Amino acid sequence: RNRKDLHHRVSFLSSPDCGGADELFLISIRLPQTVEAVNGSCLTIPCSFEIKSEYEKHLNNECEAKWQNTTEVKENQRTNLKLTTTKDMMGDLTKKNCTSTFKNINPKHSGQYYFRLDSNPMMIILKSVIFFCQCIFLPDVPPSPTLTPSAREVKEGTSVSLTCSAPASCLLHPPTLTWTPKLAHSQETLKENQDQTKVQISVLNFTASHLHHGKRITCTAVYWKHGGSNVSVNASLKAKVKYSPKDTRVAVSPSGPAPENRSLSLTCSSDARPPVQNYSWYRNDGGQETLIGHGRVLNITTWIHNRVYFCKAENELGAGRSNNTHINVHFEESLLLIVPVTVASLVLLCVLLFVIRFVIFLYFSLMFEDNDSNESCCQEI
Repeated sequence: RNRKDLHHRVSFLSSPDCGGADELFLISIRLPQTVEAVNGSCLTIPCSFEIKSEYEKHLNNECEAKWQNTTEVKENQRTNLKLTTTKDMMGDLTKKNCTSTFKNINPKHSGQYYFRLDSNPMMIILKSVIFFCQCIFLPDVPPSPTLTPSAREVKEGTSVSLTCSAPASCLLHPPTLTWTPKLAHSQETLKENQDQTKVQISVLNFTASHLHHGKRITCTAVYWKHGGSNVSVNASLKAKVKYSPKDTRVAVSPSGPAPENRSLSLTCSSDARPPVQNYSWYRNDGGQETLIGHGRVLNITTWIHNRVYFCKAENELGAGRSNNTHINVHFEESLLLIVPVTVASLVLLCVLLFVIRFVIFLYFSLMFEDNDSNESCCQEI
């Protein structure tokens, strides 16, 4: 009871002690069984009545409605009333509307109240037609808004409609409803219940995305209070969205360039709900995709040529493909030294063989020339 913001519940029931039987049948009144008010705010009690047709002519601007906390009937009783309202805060009694609005409700207004309708031509008949209401004080904050549906699992791409409702105990200042996060534009309406009480409703329509999964969606109701110290309450739910694999990627272990004939592990990972059911591995050879294995991990041995790999992840809702992963193969330093030396040696060997062959050619050429010269000399002799 010491809390600053207190919650009130007021129950209205027809009293069996409203006077004689004839009087009871003169008028019937319709009131909600319960209404709720916020401490420091205002309260609207929806109210309507019916009266015997022969008395309707007496419903005029002189009619007056009162809410008193005793069954005592006194003419022109306006003082010592806990709940008072002005003419402009009262419904049109000539149209049988007795809806009443009271400002600045606080704990002192808890108690029992009786509705009374007075009209000068009917003072004797109606002044004792009193309807009992019991007011119950509850030490609590305003009730949290209601979210519907409270829990639901949807597929990505599905249209979702969430409804937030909060009692509008004061029609002058109905609660303001806001959504967090603001997924889309929302629409607010004021709806009347069967008992004439009002409820503020906000409908949020959006398309479910995998980005919404796991996020908490909150509806906050802000109630106006005198003095500007508003009070807020909220309700929330956790979004559950099913979606196909997203952000599919490949991790290489060990990472970085690898020497030839080295064992590597390629791991495929993906964000999916429900979880991935199948992983497939492909090698991309110049635009030709070749299926080479299944499973989350693929073990390979590096080759002299660079290779390109990618994976696909699948669940019941679809598949996701990773980007191409290039496996870079490099040679050891000793090999890098041996190759140029070997090439140079081969070049030198080729040059040497050429020189030797050239020398031999020259040698035999000269030798044949000498033989030809000797034969010429002998013939002359």
